[in-house]
Amino acid sequence: MATEDTAVEHGAEAGGAGMPQLDFSTFPNQIFWLLVTLVVIYFVLSRIALPRIGSVLAERQGTITNDIAAAEELKQKAVEAEEAYNQALADARVEASRIVGEAKAEIQADLDVELQKADAQIAAQTAESEKAIADIRAGAMDSVKAVAKDTAKELIAALGGKADAKTITAAVTARMKG
Repeated sequence: MATEDTAVEHGAEAGGAGMPQLDFSTFPNQIFWLLVTLVVIYFVLSRIALPRIGSVLAERQGTITNDIAAAEELKQKAVEAEEAYNQALADARVEASRIVGEAKAEIQADLDVELQKADAQIAAQTAESEKAIADIRAGAMDSVKAVAKDTAKELIAALGGKADAKTITAAVTARMKG
């Protein structure tokens, strides 16, 4: 039973002390190691981890700044390209208007030349037609005179009269004049 009593005493002794973290006799030791651990963590963070994190953040900030600057530069180039495009488009429109004006002037000049040629041809054909009409009219008048003379001779002969050719010609000419 002696061994049992010793075990009970140790259990009571162990149970009586409670948790070692809350034992006031070990506080100075715990505080020492807490301070050593905090100092080690501080030096590891301040000398190794934080400089790496700082360099990564600085690199990212530099990349972002460079990207923003590049974007601004590209935006400026796009604006300049748009202005150049609009200027080229305006120049092309002016050039197209000039070409159209020249083409219209050339076409109008060709048209004027052709109209003058057509007017000359029409005038020549009109003169020829008037001459032909005058010839036809003269020929018709001669034919009418000849028929009138023949008819007058035949009528006079049919009525029983006798007329000479000179009298019939004078009568027909006088009648034809008016």
